[in-house]
Amino acid sequence: MSKNPTRKITVRVSPQTAYNLELLMAMSGSKSVGRVIDKLVRDRMLALKGHKEGR
Repeated sequence: MSKNPTRKITVRVSPQTAYNLELLMAMSGSKSVGRVIDKLVRDRMLALKGHKEGR
C-alpha cells in the first residue's frame, strides 16, 4: 500500500455543518470527517470541471 502525500489542516465549520458531516460520515461508513470532506471536494471539483468544459 503506497503512502499518499497528505497535509494536515484545520477546518472551522458551524455546528449544523459539523452535525451534517457526522451524518454523512455515518452514512458512508467513512472512518473520519476528513474523508467525507475529501470526497465532497473531489465530487465538486469534477462537477465544476465538467461544467467548464461544457461551454
